Amino acid sequence: MTQKGLSMLKRPIAEMPDFVRAELEAVGLMPAFEQRPPYQRNDYLHWIARGSLPETGRKRLNQMIDELEQGGIYMGMQHRPSKK
Repeated sequence: MTQKGLSMLKRPIAEMPDFVRAELEAVGLMPAFEQRPPYQRNDYLHWIARGSLPETGRKRLNQMIDELEQGGIYMGMQHRPSKK
């Protein structure tokens, strides 16, 4: 993340778990993830990590992957800047 983007975040910066990185790389979506604004990347990672059960984290990761594949969606809402 850029310094400017990092300074605008309200939450602590989330580290990307290895399983999330591996999944994004396996499906070729790391570039799409990296093109998202810093707050979105951070929110996605915190959201996945906060899942109380492994199944919840998996479901959230799947949603993030679907949204990155489609473009134009962030957390179930329209996001025009990421629209393909």
